[in-house]
Amino acid sequence: MYHELRKRGTRLAAVLLSGAAGASLVVLVSEVHAQRVDLVDRTALRVCADPANLPFSTDKGEGFENKIANIVAGELKLPVEYTWFPQATGFIRQTLFAKRCDVVLGYAQGDDLVLNTNHYYRSTYALVHRKDGALDDISGLSDPRLQGKHIGVIAGTPPSNTMAQLGLIQYARPYPLMVDRRYDSPGERMIGDIQSGEIEAGVLWGPIAGYFAPKAGLAVVPLLKDEGSARMAYRITFGVRPLEDDWKRELNALIAKRQGDFDAVLLQFGVPLLDEQNRLITRPRK
Repeated sequence: MYHELRKRGTRLAAVLLSGAAGASLVVLVSEVHAQRVDLVDRTALRVCADPANLPFSTDKGEGFENKIANIVAGELKLPVEYTWFPQATGFIRQTLFAKRCDVVLGYAQGDDLVLNTNHYYRSTYALVHRKDGALDDISGLSDPRLQGKHIGVIAGTPPSNTMAQLGLIQYARPYPLMVDRRYDSPGERMIGDIQSGEIEAGVLWGPIAGYFAPKAGLAVVPLLKDEGSARMAYRITFGVRPLEDDWKRELNALIAKRQGDFDAVLLQFGVPLLDEQNRLITRPRK
């Protein structure tokens, strides 16, 4: 969709430049700019979110994205309004692109489906295991103690590629990636299977591991040291509609101003936060 809009915009510009007076062009550009701004509702912070996706968001306001939405809305002096939709196939199309809301509070940087703001946190996948001594002090998936072990992994995520390279996939237990969290929670099921001993360990996205594993008495090891592995760490941004550059810049300024407050919320939820040198952040940044 974005590429098609760019093509149409290029054709329109060519026609205008070849046949319109300069004053008319200024008027048209101003009108287009106004239309872009008008897509964002300035009477409320309209957030696209999943209603049952702890630790990220719930319709009861329990997730860290709910808390961050409150900070953003407070800074903008606006109320928060949610459009709820399961974060599975069709989420962006049915929410942000349908103009039912104006921002997604958790989107991986680099995905060109949306326009990314600057990132407000960086995290990594993590290994989860029991604190029974068998895997104490483990630092990564390349540790030989994991050979032959049954390890849970969310199918289609980057750690599955690394596990295949390291010969760990033969005994792996896959869990589904795209689900409606109102009815299934693969991360929580994996945590339960580790706790019961059905599998020896599991690999989960850091915020999920950091929230659920400690509640089950399990250890969380951020994956930072596997040389040559698939990328495990990702920057997470706010996602807005393509072409809404003014809205993006406004959010970027807000992220820079309130970064410490965002950090405090994320650390409270157990999110493994990384700086750009892959060092763990243990206290809110100023």
